[in-house]
Amino acid sequence: MTNNLTNFPTLNQPMTSGTVSWKFVLNSQFEESLVSNISIVPTVMDQYVMMKLSNGDWELAGGTLEPDEAYLECLRREVMEELGAELIHYRIFGHFDCFNHAKEPYRPHLPFPHFVRVMGTGEVNIVTKPLNPEGGEEVVAVEVVDIEEAVKRFKEMGRSDLAELYWLAHQIRNSVEE
Repeated sequence: MTNNLTNFPTLNQPMTSGTVSWKFVLNSQFEESLVSNISIVPTVMDQYVMMKLSNGDWELAGGTLEPDEAYLECLRREVMEELGAELIHYRIFGHFDCFNHAKEPYRPHLPFPHFVRVMGTGEVNIVTKPLNPEGGEEVVAVEVVDIEEAVKRFKEMGRSDLAELYWLAHQIRNSVEE
Protein backbone atom coordinates (compact mmCIF):
# COMPACT_ATOMS: atom_id res chain seq x y z
CA MET A 1 0.00 0.00 0.00
CA THR A 2 1.13 3.53 -0.61
CA ASN A 3 2.21 5.18 2.63
CA ASN A 4 2.51 8.76 1.45
CA LEU A 5 0.85 11.20 -0.90
CA THR A 6 3.87 12.12 -3.06
CA ASN A 7 2.15 10.82 -6.21
CA PHE A 8 -1.10 12.62 -5.35
CA PRO A 9 -0.34 16.34 -5.76
CA THR A 10 -3.89 17.57 -5.18
CA LEU A 11 -4.47 15.45 -2.07
CA ASN A 12 -1.01 16.38 -0.82
CA GLN A 13 -1.84 20.07 -0.41
CA PRO A 14 -4.28 22.01 1.79
CA MET A 15 -7.49 23.03 0.02
CA THR A 16 -10.26 25.57 0.60
CA SER A 17 -13.80 25.86 -0.69
CA GLY A 18 -16.11 28.56 0.62
CA THR A 19 -15.67 28.77 4.40
CA VAL A 20 -14.09 25.31 4.78
CA SER A 21 -10.40 24.46 4.58
CA TRP A 22 -9.06 20.91 4.76
CA LYS A 23 -6.06 18.65 4.46
CA PHE A 24 -6.19 14.97 3.49
CA VAL A 25 -4.60 12.59 6.01
CA LEU A 26 -3.64 9.12 4.80
CA ASN A 27 -4.44 6.91 7.80
CA SER A 28 -7.44 5.45 9.55
CA GLN A 29 -6.85 7.19 12.90
CA PHE A 30 -9.24 10.03 13.77
CA GLU A 31 -11.35 11.30 16.65
CA GLU A 32 -14.80 9.76 16.19
CA SER A 33 -16.54 12.65 17.96
CA LEU A 34 -15.32 14.96 15.16
CA VAL A 35 -16.88 12.96 12.30
CA SER A 36 -19.33 15.06 10.32
CA ASN A 37 -19.27 13.33 6.92
CA ILE A 38 -18.32 9.99 5.40
CA SER A 39 -17.54 9.12 1.77
CA ILE A 40 -16.79 6.02 -0.24
CA VAL A 41 -15.03 5.03 -3.44
CA PRO A 42 -17.51 2.24 -4.19
CA THR A 43 -16.70 -0.91 -6.10
CA VAL A 44 -18.51 -3.82 -7.68
CA MET A 45 -15.93 -6.60 -7.89
CA ASP A 46 -12.95 -5.05 -9.76
CA GLN A 47 -14.94 -2.13 -11.21
CA TYR A 48 -15.71 1.31 -9.76
CA VAL A 49 -19.13 2.86 -9.21
CA MET A 50 -19.70 6.46 -10.25
CA MET A 51 -22.73 8.66 -9.75
CA LYS A 52 -23.77 11.55 -11.97
CA LEU A 53 -25.77 14.46 -10.56
CA SER A 54 -28.51 16.40 -12.33
CA ASN A 55 -26.04 19.24 -12.99
CA GLY A 56 -23.96 16.84 -15.15
CA ASP A 57 -21.11 16.40 -12.65
CA TRP A 58 -19.73 13.07 -11.52
CA GLU A 59 -19.48 13.09 -7.73
CA LEU A 60 -18.22 11.08 -4.78
CA ALA A 61 -20.85 9.04 -2.90
CA GLY A 62 -21.38 9.81 0.77
CA GLY A 63 -22.81 12.49 2.94
CA THR A 64 -23.43 14.23 6.24
CA LEU A 65 -24.44 12.52 9.46
CA GLU A 66 -27.98 13.05 10.73
CA PRO A 67 -28.53 13.74 14.47
CA ASP A 68 -27.44 10.75 16.62
CA GLU A 69 -26.41 8.76 13.53
CA ALA A 70 -23.22 6.67 13.65
CA TYR A 71 -20.94 7.23 10.68
CA LEU A 72 -21.31 3.69 9.29
CA GLU A 73 -25.11 4.01 9.54
CA CYS A 74 -24.78 7.27 7.60
CA LEU A 75 -22.71 5.55 4.93
CA ARG A 76 -25.24 2.71 4.55
CA ARG A 77 -28.05 5.27 4.20
CA GLU A 78 -26.16 7.44 1.71
CA VAL A 79 -25.09 4.46 -0.43
CA MET A 80 -28.74 3.38 -0.71
CA GLU A 81 -30.02 6.93 -1.36
CA GLU A 82 -27.35 7.92 -3.90
CA LEU A 83 -26.43 4.63 -5.57
CA GLY A 84 -29.42 2.38 -4.89
CA ALA A 85 -26.93 -0.01 -3.33
CA GLU A 86 -26.33 -2.01 -0.19
CA LEU A 87 -22.95 -1.68 1.53
CA ILE A 88 -21.15 -5.05 1.70
CA HIS A 89 -17.93 -3.87 3.36
CA TYR A 90 -15.99 -0.67 3.94
CA ARG A 91 -12.33 0.03 4.62
CA ILE A 92 -11.24 3.44 5.88
CA PHE A 93 -7.97 4.63 4.35
CA GLY A 94 -7.91 8.29 5.33
CA HIS A 95 -9.84 11.36 6.27
CA PHE A 96 -10.11 15.04 5.53
CA ASP A 97 -9.14 17.11 8.56
CA CYS A 98 -11.43 20.13 8.13
CA PHE A 99 -11.94 23.55 9.66
CA ASN A 100 -15.04 25.66 9.08
CA HIS A 101 -14.36 29.42 9.21
CA ALA A 102 -18.09 30.27 9.23
CA LYS A 103 -19.80 31.78 12.27
CA GLU A 104 -21.96 28.72 12.87
CA PRO A 105 -22.03 25.03 11.84
CA TYR A 106 -23.69 23.77 8.67
CA ARG A 107 -26.15 21.92 10.95
CA PRO A 108 -26.38 22.43 14.72
CA HIS A 109 -25.67 18.77 15.61
CA LEU A 110 -22.36 18.66 13.71
CA PRO A 111 -18.92 19.22 15.24
CA PHE A 112 -17.73 22.81 14.77
CA PRO A 113 -15.43 24.47 13.81
CA HIS A 114 -13.08 21.46 13.53
CA PHE A 115 -14.52 18.33 11.89
CA VAL A 116 -13.52 15.19 10.01
CA ARG A 117 -14.76 13.69 6.74
CA VAL A 118 -13.97 9.96 6.75
CA MET A 119 -12.74 8.49 3.46
CA GLY A 120 -12.67 4.84 2.44
CA THR A 121 -13.39 2.26 -0.20
CA GLY A 122 -15.72 -0.68 -0.20
CA GLU A 123 -17.83 -3.15 -2.07
CA VAL A 124 -21.48 -2.39 -2.80
CA ASN A 125 -24.34 -4.36 -4.31
CA ILE A 126 -26.54 -2.25 -6.59
CA VAL A 127 -30.13 -3.36 -5.97
CA THR A 128 -32.32 -0.51 -7.22
CA LYS A 129 -32.30 2.99 -8.68
CA PRO A 130 -31.04 5.88 -6.54
CA LEU A 131 -33.72 6.89 -4.03
CA ASN A 132 -33.12 10.64 -4.48
CA PRO A 133 -34.79 11.76 -1.23
CA GLU A 134 -36.12 15.30 -1.07
CA GLY A 135 -33.46 17.80 -0.01
CA GLY A 136 -30.56 15.75 -1.39
CA GLU A 137 -28.71 15.89 -4.67
CA GLU A 138 -30.53 14.36 -7.59
CA VAL A 139 -28.57 11.41 -8.95
CA VAL A 140 -29.43 10.85 -12.63
CA ALA A 141 -27.03 8.00 -13.43
CA VAL A 142 -25.06 5.29 -11.64
CA GLU A 143 -22.44 3.55 -13.75
CA VAL A 144 -19.89 0.82 -13.11
CA VAL A 145 -16.62 1.46 -14.96
CA ASP A 146 -12.95 0.49 -14.83
CA ILE A 147 -10.53 2.64 -12.85
CA GLU A 148 -9.07 4.34 -15.93
CA GLU A 149 -12.52 5.51 -17.05
CA ALA A 150 -13.40 6.78 -13.57
CA VAL A 151 -10.16 8.78 -13.30
CA LYS A 152 -10.62 10.14 -16.83
CA ARG A 153 -14.15 11.36 -16.13
CA PHE A 154 -13.11 13.19 -12.96
CA LYS A 155 -10.09 14.77 -14.65
CA GLU A 156 -12.23 15.95 -17.60
CA MET A 157 -14.43 17.87 -15.13
CA GLY A 158 -11.41 19.43 -13.45
CA ARG A 159 -11.82 17.33 -10.29
CA SER A 160 -8.30 16.04 -9.81
CA ASP A 161 -9.10 15.56 -6.10
CA LEU A 162 -11.73 12.92 -6.91
CA ALA A 163 -9.55 11.36 -9.61
CA GLU A 164 -6.76 11.00 -7.06
CA LEU A 165 -9.10 9.56 -4.40
CA TYR A 166 -10.29 6.88 -6.83
CA TRP A 167 -6.72 6.10 -7.92
CA LEU A 168 -5.53 5.97 -4.30
CA ALA A 169 -8.41 3.62 -3.39
CA HIS A 170 -7.48 1.45 -6.39
CA GLN A 171 -3.85 1.21 -5.23
CA ILE A 172 -4.91 0.40 -1.68
CA ARG A 173 -7.34 -2.29 -2.86
CA ASN A 174 -4.69 -3.87 -5.09
CA SER A 175 -2.06 -3.89 -2.32
CA VAL A 176 -4.48 -5.74 0.00
CA GLU A 177 -5.42 -8.30 -2.67
CA GLU A 178 -1.80 -9.17 -3.50
